[in-house]
Amino acid sequence: MNNYHVFETKLGFAAIAWNDAGVTRFNLPGPKDGATNRLGGATPAEPPPHIAAIIDQARRYFAGEQIDFKAIGLDLSSVDPSRRSIYDALRQVGFGDTVTYGELARRAGLNAPQAAQDVGIAMARNPVPLIIPCHRVLAAGGKLGGFSAPGRTEAKEKMLALEGVFIGNQPRLL
Repeated sequence: MNNYHVFETKLGFAAIAWNDAGVTRFNLPGPKDGATNRLGGATPAEPPPHIAAIIDQARRYFAGEQIDFKAIGLDLSSVDPSRRSIYDALRQVGFGDTVTYGELARRAGLNAPQAAQDVGIAMARNPVPLIIPCHRVLAAGGKLGGFSAPGRTEAKEKMLALEGVFIGNQPRLL
């Protein structure tokens, strides 16, 4: 059974869903009425201490603090194994670092001609953005690329700016 909790950050309302095995979903901040999108049949609940700690980390991240989410336990059992390999490789990309779609494909052991596109699809379907930091994946040549979360590419730019990464070396005000 999945539970979820909606919480406020400096960038809007986010939501986290979990079960006994780990975090199953994370929705990036946006408008309050969209915070529960993609949570399926999860039930609202007060977070247990380990989930409350993740919520605190997320709030601190969106307030500008350097946070490492690598140790958070996830339940990705419903995710295709090839996508899990991409997510595992991406979890190794640290705060303030970026990787291109093609490079992430290589790190995940994908060699097919469409491997970078497969990474793009995995990013669009990422169930736990921020924890699996899809905002750190850039298009070839260090271009911003797409972003399917609330706020689209503007949200991606804001998250990268929180980490000191400015596309085109132009700082943007948050």
